[in-house]
Amino acid sequence: MKKRLTGQQEFEIMKLVLDKFLWLGFIIMGFGLYRGYVSGIAEGLMWLVVGAILLIIFMILIVKEYEIIR
Repeated sequence: MKKRLTGQQEFEIMKLVLDKFLWLGFIIMGFGLYRGYVSGIAEGLMWLVVGAILLIIFMILIVKEYEIIR
């Protein structure tokens, strides 16, 4: 028999997982800054765009999963 999680427990687990993915996005963008400095603007810009796309995808996942109450 599977245990059911409350909404708060599910949210806490999601925060733990997404925190790692957000760090990954920012590390990729930092690597893009480094590559832009070392190799050239074009390669660095490519890595920056990849990191930004990754962060946007995770933002979309968060918005789809949870309602934002104003």
